[in-house]
Amino acid sequence: MNAYDYALKVEKEGEKYYKELAKRSPYTGLKMVFNILASEEVKHYKVIHDMKTNGSVDIDKLDIILDTKTIFETLSIDKDNVNFNNDEIKFYEEAIAREDSAEQFYREQACKLEDENAKAVFLKIADEEAKHKVLLQNILDFILEPKNFVTAAEF
Repeated sequence: MNAYDYALKVEKEGEKYYKELAKRSPYTGLKMVFNILASEEVKHYKVIHDMKTNGSVDIDKLDIILDTKTIFETLSIDKDNVNFNNDEIKFYEEAIAREDSAEQFYREQACKLEDENAKAVFLKIADEEAKHKVLLQNILDFILEPKNFVTAAEF
């Protein structure tokens, strides 16, 4: 399986995973956040698919920036009602590990690619996966201590 096919698989699995998290979450704010993350994975999939199909993508026109302010405002909806058990916390820790793995994959593949445009796209997606990882860590922090959660958090 080449880098593009594997990346497409990673993004499709990520979308499915976040949709499952959204479905399982009893909290409106977290449901919205996970649906946003699922949409981000769809954007990544489309970029990779277009690059694989067309040979290149205009890096300046990529729109895969995560709106963290909206996400943290969304999380604050459930701030006073959050209560998670250890199994649920492990589920979010697994999501962080998945994002870390995806980030490392894109960085490793970027080093192997000869096409500078493809390399730049893979690095940009790696940066996005890193943002997802930080976002998920912030969600985990929110889950563990919602009363101390800062709604204006940005990274």
